[in-house]
Amino acid sequence: MTELLYLEDLAAGQTFATRTATVTADAIKAFAAQFDPQPFHLDDAAASESRFGRLIASGWHTGAISMRLLVEGEMRIAGGLIGLGGDLAWPRPTYPGDTLRVESEILEIRVSESKPDRGVVTVRNRTLNQHGDVVQLAIVKILVPRRPPP
Repeated sequence: MTELLYLEDLAAGQTFATRTATVTADAIKAFAAQFDPQPFHLDDAAASESRFGRLIASGWHTGAISMRLLVEGEMRIAGGLIGLGGDLAWPRPTYPGDTLRVESEILEIRVSESKPDRGVVTVRNRTLNQHGDVVQLAIVKILVPRRPPP
């Protein structure tokens, strides 16, 4: 297990990686049936008639996979990955058989003025498929605690 990270352990430009996860058609359909029941996520025939030309994962499914990868990845923040908001985009679809991974880069670090025991870190998370294509881009702010005094 990777050591937990505190605000003092982070620096702008620092990068982190995750393992990979392969997306299956069955998983795409199961997620969509519960959370995003659009035809191009649920049915191969309907998906072939859509603008995508074949079955694709819901962006929210890609996001959920990305979150799992991040939680298990190298960027192990003390107290967990607590999001404060951000920007999210899906520049390319995720298809059955895609193998995803997330690369994270610290963009900015700011110590809280009102609560000096923590800070806000801006992170760029790029979810990439096996070809290196970005399928999700998330620029987020996360809450990171400072290291407790000895």
